[in-house]
Amino acid sequence: MKKEQKSEAFTIFLILGAMFIAALVASNLIFQKFFYWNPFGWFNFELSVGILPYPITFLITDVISEIYGKKRANQVVIAGIFASLFSMLIILLANYAPAISNSPIDNTTFSKVFGLSPIAVLASMLAYLFAQFIDIRIYHFWKQKTHGKHLWIRNNFSTFSSQFIDTFTVITFLCLFKVLPWNLFTTLLISGFLFKIIIALLDTPILYFIVYLFKTRFHLKMGEEIKLIE
Repeated sequence: MKKEQKSEAFTIFLILGAMFIAALVASNLIFQKFFYWNPFGWFNFELSVGILPYPITFLITDVISEIYGKKRANQVVIAGIFASLFSMLIILLANYAPAISNSPIDNTTFSKVFGLSPIAVLASMLAYLFAQFIDIRIYHFWKQKTHGKHLWIRNNFSTFSSQFIDTFTVITFLCLFKVLPWNLFTTLLISGFLFKIIIALLDTPILYFIVYLFKTRFHLKMGEEIKLIE
């Protein structure tokens, strides 16, 4: 691969990493709003809006795993952890700063919206840490087993396993911290996991298309990964 192509590949990697971190931090900030989703008419999904950007993070790590390799995927996950910690610190400082009398948002409103975010970020980070590293490990396990073939197998098998762990862990912690009541545990677990499975199935053709674009642009062979400029 030419130096110019490696530079372009590195720029794309940075953009994917930025999108990953933005989706992760956003999911932590907006999680307190819930909604119903009933696309099939037979089951009412009770979901947090924080779940909407979260599947994007797994799609991005799958893309990075496929194109850039396990090491780069792990680096993005670690960067996401630091981004979450940093955002939690900013929220804490902002929450403790007293609002002036003519502030459009007063202390009570701000605390109601963002006051629980540090706890949510902690719960989400623990779940995210387990789930993402498991997702990457399972993804590369199946990539080796299939010799770089059958992309749909490693995409879905890794996501199904990791998303269940993520959903179970984050809801458990939120209930333990009394952010959510225990009577919602089963409903949120089933709704969250089924929603993520549906999204994982729907994003499979998207992953195929993105991988096709990469292979065409950078002339990659079956199972070949881009080695970035160090």
